[in-house]
Amino acid sequence: MTQFPAFEVIPAVDMQDGEVVQLVQGERGTEKRYGDPVEAARRWVDAGARTLHLVDLDGAFEGERANAPAVETIVDAVDVPIQLGGGIRTVEDALSLLDRGVDRVILGTAAVENPEIVREIGDERPGSVVVSLDAKGGEVVVSGWTEGTGLDPVEAAVRYETLGAGAILFTDVDMEGRLEGVRTDQIERLAEAVDIPVVASGGVARLADVRACREAGAAAVVVGTALYEGAFTLAEAMET
Repeated sequence: MTQFPAFEVIPAVDMQDGEVVQLVQGERGTEKRYGDPVEAARRWVDAGARTLHLVDLDGAFEGERANAPAVETIVDAVDVPIQLGGGIRTVEDALSLLDRGVDRVILGTAAVENPEIVREIGDERPGSVVVSLDAKGGEVVVSGWTEGTGLDPVEAAVRYETLGAGAILFTDVDMEGRLEGVRTDQIERLAEAVDIPVVASGGVARLADVRACREAGAAAVVVGTALYEGAFTLAEAMET
């Protein structure tokens, strides 16, 4: 089972066209760019990050991991656990990444289209699969947050736990990148429904949002825009 030793604040390194970007509500064309992914990863680790959250946005949208070279460089450059999502579609893809040094693979579209992939990867690498449940308007969305599925996040989380998921990553797409705060009701529902860790993401704008995620039962929170825009430091968030 995926374990977070204590509540973690995990910096996001979302990559598009070889650069760090942050999107508003997951929509292409809204991105703000923040430079080289490897430099960003090193900076967050130097600032005290205990885990890094990498997303290949080109992979999420197109299904092909266009930022693989940057991911491999980051794996070699830092000495903290890395969780990676975006464009991982097959068991072979996942196992290859895990063999390369990624600690946890994040599956969204692939897990929705083929739930058994979670069991298949988990049988080979127990605890290594994080299922990404990205919610827009109360339903799980896939394919780079562009397609609705009709799935309720909590019902889906329970199902993936039984299939061997090591953790659930819950992203509130409606709040993503807007710096308007978090909504904790879904986090609370998820944390109560499953025994595996729930990682929250989407909307963190201030230190109070980090605290709210922890109090809602999240094992960790992924923070992107607020850190890149200097709303608070990683050290401040980790001490919250």
